[in-house]
Amino acid sequence: MTALGRQLRACDLVSLRVRDVTHGNQVLSRAMVIQRKTQRPVQFELTEPTRTTVSAWLEKSRLRGDQFLFPSRVTRSPHVSTRQYARIVHHWTDAAGLDSSAYGTHSMRRTKATLIYKRTKNLRAVQLLLGHSKLESTVWYLGIEVEDALETSAQTEI
Repeated sequence: MTALGRQLRACDLVSLRVRDVTHGNQVLSRAMVIQRKTQRPVQFELTEPTRTTVSAWLEKSRLRGDQFLFPSRVTRSPHVSTRQYARIVHHWTDAAGLDSSAYGTHSMRRTKATLIYKRTKNLRAVQLLLGHSKLESTVWYLGIEVEDALETSAQTEI
């Protein structure tokens, strides 16, 4: 689940339907959802390992296109809740021997965006991947400070 969720908010991840990430029997390498918070479309990548895992999950679970990708076992909820997703992440980090208080569903989203920015210095790309409407929001989200901007400027010769 977290491989899918590195760019998505928890509420968007848990509400994915099978049809959002598949075409026929194929798991897509890229998909798009309308974000619940902003009502803006955002594309996200499904890496090869993620596609393999999702494919195996779909084969095992026999889910149809209109069903939720992560259905709930609780009858009054159609899909895993964001709270349950947070518990799953907490459990995974504990099992990996990490300090689970340092990780959460949203920190993974921020980490992916930060890594993309550090590698590319392309704020616009990160803005698009996160679905932010304002570049200022992306700058704030990444925690970019004047020092970061000056360092980038110093490394760029004209």
